[in-house]
Amino acid sequence: MHMLMVIAGGIVLLCVFVLFGQLWGGTTPALATAAKVFIPVWLIVSVANLWVGVNRAGYTVAQELPILLVVFAVPAAVAAIAIWQFARS
Repeated sequence: MHMLMVIAGGIVLLCVFVLFGQLWGGTTPALATAAKVFIPVWLIVSVANLWVGVNRAGYTVAQELPILLVVFAVPAAVAAIAIWQFARS
């Protein structure tokens, strides 16, 4: 359940980045740039989630790595699709 909430939070954060891109630039390249900026930020948040899982929840790094991959990959894939769609228009 926690993993789904973190993934949903990542998608919401992507939406916030795109909305800020809309407010600051309003153009399609600005939206694509906002989605591109989201990816490294989301990587940092995902690694922080791994750190919390290891230090607070008591999991090992080996147990948390697959979760890190899923938690990072799903919102990053949505961002990649958004970048692709913004680049097409």
